[in-house]
Amino acid sequence: MSQHYVAIATYTAKPDTADRVAQRLPLLAEASRQEEGNISYSIARDLERPNVFTIVEVYRDEEAFTAHRESAHFASIGKMQIIPMLESRVVVGYSGDGVIE
Repeated sequence: MSQHYVAIATYTAKPDTADRVAQRLPLLAEASRQEEGNISYSIARDLERPNVFTIVEVYRDEEAFTAHRESAHFASIGKMQIIPMLESRVVVGYSGDGVIE
């Protein structure tokens, strides 16, 4: 058993930007998975609303998540490329307790 931090983000892309968001999210995921405190990072695209994406991120602790949000790749890919193409963005943090494999 171990403590960890889970962030679940829901990104709703503007209808005309959904495919571009879908192309950039894997770039952000790949860079994020290389972070020292990252345990996992997954992206899912809503089958009925293809402009909605759910991102599930697991980090060693909240400090690791904060470091992620301050990283150069989050600034360049997330803040500068993806976020401007969104209608909305909701990020909720959770304290996790369990086995992470």
